[in-house]
Parts: sequence; structure tokens; C-alpha cells
Amino acid sequence: MNILIVKLSAIGDVIHTLPSLAALRKLYPDAHITWVVEEAAAGLVQNHPHLNTVLISRRKSWLKDFSNGEICRPLREIRSFLRELRTRPYDLVIDFHGLFKSALIVLLSSGKRKLGYDSLQELSGLFYNEKIPEDMNKHAVDRYLDFPRYRGAKIVSPEFTLPSDNDAKARVQSTLENNGLENKKFIAINPVAYWETKLWDNEKFARLADAIIAKLNIEVVFTGSEKGSIEKILTLMKSKGGNLGGETTLTELAYLYKKALLVITTDSGPMHLAAAVGTPVIALFGPTDPKRTGPYGEGHTIISTDLPCSPCFLKNCSTKKCMQDISPQQVMAAIEERLKGGKDGNK
Repeated sequence: MNILIVKLSAIGDVIHTLPSLAALRKLYPDAHITWVVEEAAAGLVQNHPHLNTVLISRRKSWLKDFSNGEICRPLREIRSFLRELRTRPYDLVIDFHGLFKSALIVLLSSGKRKLGYDSLQELSGLFYNEKIPEDMNKHAVDRYLDFPRYRGAKIVSPEFTLPSDNDAKARVQSTLENNGLENKKFIAINPVAYWETKLWDNEKFARLADAIIAKLNIEVVFTGSEKGSIEKILTLMKSKGGNLGGETTLTELAYLYKKALLVITTDSGPMHLAAAVGTPVIALFGPTDPKRTGPYGEGHTIISTDLPCSPCFLKNCSTKKCMQDISPQQVMAAIEERLKGGKDGNK
């Protein structure tokens, strides 16, 4: 049996789909399973033990090339991608994404059974010949697991399996040694998020990091995709924190988070990566709904403000009050509670 999984992005969404991959592999142990993913999240599935093939769509790069007047090279790459996509006759294609860009890949794959959500979001539902309802009241992990359940999978506990990479593990160990952290406890902080409305104030991050170092005598390491934005936080700190922004691959970041005592983070891909490796997460939520996309599993703490307009799911806001109203004292109290083994909950 040949199975094609279509889940292109983003980092958190791909992580949310990993338990479904594990369930499909258990249900079809001898199947050839292919995953189509975009570049940014490819590291989460390349060399994955449950996959036979990974196809990388460079859609954003192709669009950028076209906008810059490059025609021949992206067209060659697109043709090569489509040839590889059509090499295998798929018995089952599952679109976990549910957008036009993913449904188009489903169509072009020429699979026999094209399974997706019964939804007309971006007209995606028109491309499937088999559909299931989408329950938006569920967490994304459980929502995606409805696909293997529909196929007959019995799921007791969702499994988050990530690719193993000894070289990445060694690089993380070397990085910790170079920063004097090989034998020290540390808390990782991810202050980065793609939505402006998900961001917390730099000064508050600085005050929080200073409090962790001074009060708890625990080192702080900042992570994220942008080194420059973290540098701005470090300049506001009285003590010294580490900056690994932009220095880790996704696999390396997973190993780093696994060594951390806690991960303090905005609603972002790194938040889901920390939860996937089993590290307790303290997540700052404002415009989005933690019931749908919070850190999955037990042992995590959600900090949010009880505003009538939240969650609004807006990427732009004139006040960003839902995030601004979260104080460093609130987060610090949650850290202390978590470190002494307190139960998770909302603060």
C-alpha cells in the first residue's frame, strides 16, 4: 500500500501531525508512506523512522524566483517535483492541511482515495473524493488524529516521534559546553513568534530572565529564529543570558529543549517542539486559543488574560492588551510552581 501525507507547514502544524503518522504506521506497518512538506518544516520529517520518502515543496522559493524574473530554474524544479510526486501510485492520499495549496498537490498526485476535511476553506473540499467532518473544538493533534481513526486506528496515547540525529545531538552538547552550560541547569526562553500580536514586551522578557538568574540561580538561554531580536532583550538585562537565536536546526533545538528544565515561550513552533520532547512548557497566550493550539499533553502551564475579546485570532491589533497585561511576576510565579512540581493550569 502507498500512502501520501500532505502537511506542508508550519512547524507547529507539522509537529501536530506526527502522532497521526505514528498511528498510520501502526495501522499499515508494511506501507510505503510519503510526506510532502515545505522547506521550513522539512527537518521535522526528513530521515523520520516512520517515513519512506519525503518530498520537499519549495513553493515560497519558487514564487520568490518568479517575482525576481527567474523562470527557467523554478520551472525545472517544479517539473522535477511533480515527476517525483507522480512516480508512485498512491492508494490513499490524506490532506491534513485543508487549503488550496495542499489540495492542489492532492489532485496532482493522482491518488485513488483522496481524503480530506468536509470543508470549503479555499475550495479545498472540492478536490477530495472522501471526506470527514472537522471539529474545530478539538486540539489540532486530536483533530488530525480523526483521519487515522476514520481508517480504523485505535489510539490510546498520541506518539510524538522525531527524527534521530547523533550529529545534531553532539552539536548541541558542544554548544552547551562552549557556553559553560554542560553541567548546569538552564531554562530556555523563546521570545519569537510570527504574529505581532503573539509577541510579549522585550523589557518584560529581560526582567523575567533577570529574576530567574537572581532568584533561582538558574541560567537562561534564549532561542528563536532571530538572533537580532534576542540581542535587544539581552541589552535590557542586568545579568547575562545566552543567545542561541538562529544557531540551531529544528533537530538541534529539539535536543536543546530536551535538556532544559523548562521552556518559556510565546505561541509558536518552538512551543510545540518543546512539548513534543516532553519538556514542561510555560506558554504565553493572547490572540489564539490554547484549547486548539496550546502545548499538547500534561505538565504545561498556560498564562493568559481573561479579556472578552480573546481569543480573536487577529494578526494585527492597536493595543495588544491581551499580551501586554501578562506580567513578569505572573510568569515567575508559574515557573516557581512548576519547578516545585505544582500541577499545571491557567494563571
